[in-house]
Amino acid sequence: MPTTPADNELGRYLRTRRESTPPAVVGLPAGPRRRTPGLRRAELATLAGMSVEYLTRLEQGRDRRPSPEVLNALATALRFTLADREHLRFLGKALAGVMCPSGHAPATEVRPTVRALLDRLEPGPAMVLNRLGDVLAATKGYQDLMRPLGLLDDRRVNVIRWHFVDDRARAACPDWAALADEHVAWLKTEVRRGDRHAIELAGDLTVLAGGEFAGRMAAPSGPAARAGVERMAHPEAGRLALAFEILELPDADEQRLVVYLPADAATTAVLDRLAVRRPGVLRAV
Repeated sequence: MPTTPADNELGRYLRTRRESTPPAVVGLPAGPRRRTPGLRRAELATLAGMSVEYLTRLEQGRDRRPSPEVLNALATALRFTLADREHLRFLGKALAGVMCPSGHAPATEVRPTVRALLDRLEPGPAMVLNRLGDVLAATKGYQDLMRPLGLLDDRRVNVIRWHFVDDRARAACPDWAALADEHVAWLKTEVRRGDRHAIELAGDLTVLAGGEFAGRMAAPSGPAARAGVERMAHPEAGRLALAFEILELPDADEQRLVVYLPADAATTAVLDRLAVRRPGVLRAV
């Protein structure tokens, strides 16, 4: 069945963006005999590392399942902004018909006893994550700490997506690259098991974050750390050193509890001040 313009939104979007991208934007000379101010198919194909024939099939709607890697290559070649990448990801998923994947959905709630445990951990920063890195519940201490960093801005709070997509994460994490490795290691565990939801998240981040995420997914990696010290450059509180412990919860939903403790006296004082509690409630470890 031939593709109609109405069901080829992805192809039309790619062609429109190609034809409206000046060669100078991607480092190419304009040339004297150019019929269009934008890029030729051959130029974009070369920049994105694909054949002209395949790019033609995409633009004409004859290939309806471009991989996240292909979409990332095109977004990178066309110098897409994050908003552009979000739209490209949406069009790619809608075209492939995978907007609502089936399978065992990740947890969205925690047990009442786990929530009661979080209450006992106040005013310290602590949270519960599902297998995809979604924050299911958190102490007020954690929310007070992370709200200025933008983590809580989205309706779905996901630490992996925030780390790779939000510029505030990069500014707040002096060890951004090492933490990125850890986040990918957690996600890889689920991807290797064939978790469709984890695979979808990895595909989203390949498009949204580009090479910094895709390269880590492709590279070999070991198990994620379950304890350590995380440094933070907080926009309101300054430099922090947080010791963390990650504890697996005995539940079929594969949730994990992450608890942070001040790793030095200066961080202890800062967390006390953020929590507006009496001094000495949190002790450095």
